Amino acid sequence: MLESKLILRKMIKFDVLTLFPQLLKPHFSELPFKKAKELKKAQYNLWNLRDYALDSYGTVDNKSYGGGVGMVLMIEPVYKALCDIYGEDTMEKHVKGKGYLPKNTRIIALSPRGKTYNQNMARELSKYDQITLICGRYEGMDARIEQYLATDIISIGNFILSGGELPALTVMESISRLIPGVLEKEDATKIESFSDKDSEKIEYPQYTRPEDFMGLKVPEVLLSGNHAEIEKWRDKNSTTQ
Repeated sequence: MLESKLILRKMIKFDVLTLFPQLLKPHFSELPFKKAKELKKAQYNLWNLRDYALDSYGTVDNKSYGGGVGMVLMIEPVYKALCDIYGEDTMEKHVKGKGYLPKNTRIIALSPRGKTYNQNMARELSKYDQITLICGRYEGMDARIEQYLATDIISIGNFILSGGELPALTVMESISRLIPGVLEKEDATKIESFSDKDSEKIEYPQYTRPEDFMGLKVPEVLLSGNHAEIEKWRDKNSTTQ
């Protein structure tokens, strides 16, 4: 059902709000992004938040109310960028009441406070037509961005990065590779780790030539040609998180 929906849809549009577009741009010339673009099944747009600064000095952040170390990304530049993407009227209604965004649209704030990202979330997001990713920087972002602008808050793990650019690439790549035709061997998405939506199973170990490297040998069963026994070995050696 998921694959048929992806085939029927013309394109997934990704919009990334960032202070450092140069950190993301080179990746779009490599797989799987390059293939998705060539097939016209994905579009990747970078929005520089400096273009929406509040003054000629490029101000996009400020000190945190209540004190604290570091600067916080302000809500206004993010809101103005989203207005350019979705329209000012749409965003004004969205902020006041939610539910006014176009159908099949998600606005994702990348934050340590978010739900931990996994393969099931990638599958769900792959059903959408437009996904906007907001990359935080410095000490974080104004909480109102997460509360009133974003539809989702996502974290890629329990660790801290300097910004949301790498998480944004992670989310986009995990979705892009699910698009039919993007991977050379489409069945790869069906048999890899977490391929079953109800499973936390990690794919079995894999080996290639040489059969013997300094006494480190490939398991004999994999060289036997006995496919039934190989499948048993693979199932036994798949692990669960």
